Amino acid sequence: MAETTAALRTVAHNVRAARTRAGLTLDELSRRAQVSKGALVALEKAQGNPNLATLVRLADTLGISVSALMQGPSEGRVRITDADAVAPLWTGEQGSQARLMLTTSGAAPVEVWRWQLEPGEEYPSHPHQAGVIETLSVTAGRMILDVDGTEHTVEAGQTATFDGDVPHTYRGAGDETCHLIMTVHLPPGPAPTS
Repeated sequence: MAETTAALRTVAHNVRAARTRAGLTLDELSRRAQVSKGALVALEKAQGNPNLATLVRLADTLGISVSALMQGPSEGRVRITDADAVAPLWTGEQGSQARLMLTTSGAAPVEVWRWQLEPGEEYPSHPHQAGVIETLSVTAGRMILDVDGTEHTVEAGQTATFDGDVPHTYRGAGDETCHLIMTVHLPPGPAPTS
């Protein structure tokens, strides 16, 4: 419970700081991200329990990565992350889950995700900001990737990549659990101002 409270305080601080840097009021961020103002107020007070879709919409609107909303101070030059130590950001009713393992630093960060999709279970994603590219590498099982209404089967040993600025859905297929590594390549952020 203490870890969850600390994580929520970190997200609250990072959302407020990013909103302030972007020069957005709560009302404007609410409108642009399509998140209720009440949910934003609660989030910035470290209350509530934001879901993955809310965090993605906020990150996209603020022009930062999801993990930038969740990460505390840097821990050094090399980061090693154990999958079991990272809480899922999404858990499906049938046991599917998505874990954001880490985000690289730099002008154009990359998020690294571990996904587990149970047969028939799906996660629909809204379009991301322009310039986001997703890559899915299936390590076991099979999935259906629906990008803007067109379905693609991706099997173990295959990798798919697509522009993430359109509606897309990930769905487990076949009889076994699908495991995949996803990278989300974010567009370069704005140049720092002096």
